[in-house]
Amino acid sequence: MALLDFLNKKKEDTTALAPVLPKDIYAQGTLDLADTIAPAGLKINSKDLVIGEKLSRTFYTISYPRFLADSWFMPIINLDKVLDVGIFVHPIDTAQALRSFQRKVAEVQSQISDREEKGLVRDPMLDTAYQDIENLRDELQQAQEHLFDTGLYITLYGSTEEELNKTEADVRGILDSKLIYTKPALFQQEQGFRSTLPLANDELQVNTKLTSSALSSIFPFVSFDLTSDRGILYGINRHNSSLILFDRFSLENYNSVTFAKSGSGKSYAVKLEILRSLMFDVDVIVIDPEREYEYLAQATGGRLFNISLSSEHHINPFDLPPVKEDEEPADILRSNIINLVGLFRIMLGGLTPEEDAIIDRAISETYALKDITGEADFTGVEPPLLSDFESVLSGMEGSESLMQRLSKYTRGTYSGFLNQPTNVDISKQFIVFSVRDMEDELKPVAMYIVTHFIWNAIRHELKKRLLIIDEAWWMMKSEDTASFLYSLAKRGRKYYLGVSTITQDVEDFLRSPYGKPILTNSSIQLLLKQSPTTIDVLQQTFNLTDEEKYLLLESGVGEGLFFAGLKHVAIKVVASYTEDQIITSDPSQLLAIRDEKARNAEAEAA
Repeated sequence: MALLDFLNKKKEDTTALAPVLPKDIYAQGTLDLADTIAPAGLKINSKDLVIGEKLSRTFYTISYPRFLADSWFMPIINLDKVLDVGIFVHPIDTAQALRSFQRKVAEVQSQISDREEKGLVRDPMLDTAYQDIENLRDELQQAQEHLFDTGLYITLYGSTEEELNKTEADVRGILDSKLIYTKPALFQQEQGFRSTLPLANDELQVNTKLTSSALSSIFPFVSFDLTSDRGILYGINRHNSSLILFDRFSLENYNSVTFAKSGSGKSYAVKLEILRSLMFDVDVIVIDPEREYEYLAQATGGRLFNISLSSEHHINPFDLPPVKEDEEPADILRSNIINLVGLFRIMLGGLTPEEDAIIDRAISETYALKDITGEADFTGVEPPLLSDFESVLSGMEGSESLMQRLSKYTRGTYSGFLNQPTNVDISKQFIVFSVRDMEDELKPVAMYIVTHFIWNAIRHELKKRLLIIDEAWWMMKSEDTASFLYSLAKRGRKYYLGVSTITQDVEDFLRSPYGKPILTNSSIQLLLKQSPTTIDVLQQTFNLTDEEKYLLLESGVGEGLFFAGLKHVAIKVVASYTEDQIITSDPSQLLAIRDEKARNAEAEAA
């Protein structure tokens, strides 16, 4: 058929003297863009269209109330349904409108006078119409308002007729409640469908006259939006399918908290943020309690340090950061001594006031043995070890109980963990500290030491960094670790550091005296699917509406609420196939990936 049309066209074109080439004939039969995106079939009915496997129905507005409130269209725009909206605005010449209103005023005045002559009771509707027309004439004459012919068309979609009817009932119910009445485009469904396509063709031509102020109330871009011109993709806005692009380093602080029940996708969402942040030259450090980030570190060229009793990786808690030009050695030493007292308070199960004083004095004397004092720069000096501290402590009066409790860290079961020089280098862009193999009793100690070590490195060199603390409730168990985490969140901004705390135990986190202060100092909050036992606490903490509460209870994996500054939206975390293969923690997917690697290795060996 294309060939016949092409030949007929050539016969009619008397100016075409060139011969018909085979490539020209072939070009007439190729698919264009419209052929590619068009549905397989289209059936036009009187009240709907069948487009492939979907149904659509278009209706238009015919009447508006006397006053239109601002953002009255918001419930339709944010409705959790698939729909297209077409808004057509045709300006009306002001002089023409004034002439039309002049005739209308004469008609209304004539009706009012006629009723008065007949002795009839005053008609409020005529009086109101007269006042409205006169007011509008004044505003048009003074250019305070303009007049427009406005067409508002809505096309709904559904998989079945029942679903389509329900959606139509919901939409028309919302509009009817606002005294905005609509009609279906009977026998004009094709024209209505094309009118709501992004073609700017008003084929229905069903228009209502609206003023500038009334027209502005239909402004369609009224849904909450978190799209910016820079940042990383956090997910998809579930209300309007827009992209949630955000840069945490553009806020007043760079911290975030993530609350979610187990299996709801919190680690998945954070790993996705890490992967995308690395592309923007952000250094990332993770404290990983379950070794979930190991494969991600391998895939991105990062480093994994396994912190355990039998590990080859060690961190000496007595390490000191280099002294910078704008710092005093005495201040750095004093700060480190205070942190070490907090560490010993955790290690030794608490300290009495007398023991606290003894520990403080013993730490100072231990540093002094290595010529580390606040009077001189100690950069490059070899720091003491825990065994050196024990030797000093043994010579102090009243230290017998402390020595007994400390012995297991210096000569006992735990000696391989703490009493070693530091051999950890965190110069890579992506660093993971795994504490999975550390005994539960020592996990708070390990996390405290690791975070203190990281903090010293952060203070030494100013870079854009992100510190991820997964299962942060481990650190909230002890007041000292919780206090140190709060100080990181509070002071991190000065060093270009964003602290991201993740937890599934919301109640334990918020029960800590430092839980809410950490939350207050976090500009970003991500709430994913929640348990019914904790949802009331979250609703009170975040001032959630009942709709948002039920949204969190009914959300799927990777779905929830994303708070950034004063805005929050419903989010769905979405990853590409390649990203998913790198960051997944689903056991079934991990087994499948491992089996595929094994098969590939066997094939290469063969």
